[in-house]
Amino acid sequence: MKNIPKPYMNPYLAGFLLGLVLLAAFFVTGRGLGASGTVKSVVITTVGKAAPEHVANNPFYSEYFSEGPGPMKNWLVYLSLGVLAGAFFSGAMSGRLGFKVDKGPRISSGTRLIFAASGGLLFGLGAQFGRGCTSGAALTGMAVLSSAGFLTMMAIFGSGYMVAYFFRKLWIS
Repeated sequence: MKNIPKPYMNPYLAGFLLGLVLLAAFFVTGRGLGASGTVKSVVITTVGKAAPEHVANNPFYSEYFSEGPGPMKNWLVYLSLGVLAGAFFSGAMSGRLGFKVDKGPRISSGTRLIFAASGGLLFGLGAQFGRGCTSGAALTGMAVLSSAGFLTMMAIFGSGYMVAYFFRKLWIS
């Protein structure tokens, strides 16, 4: 018997539910959503385990280990773990769980994975320069009616449309 994937959720309903999650995050934690802090926590913990003497002599790193439970006890780490678990659960429940590379007809799977990893690395670097990811800067910023949040969202989508023009031939047959 073949497992037929269920249709995706209505995007308007999904957006409404995301808004409720954002509202709950404000209510429970007093802060909005954002996940780039998780990567920072993992990097800081890794440096702390690999080079403890460097951490002790570096003001940036030592700040995270001097007091409190440590960088991996940050609520953003649990948020990211919840997102991963939720994505896994959603994929399993809808029959979409598996390893597959979505790509266009003019690109190989390996090249697609290299582009995806490169884009992720550039986006992560930009999140560190911008002091937050798109969720923190744009989604949460717009929720509190910050002009910077609206400008960030326009810049993200605007640059995405401009770059997509140059790569569209890889996806169109």
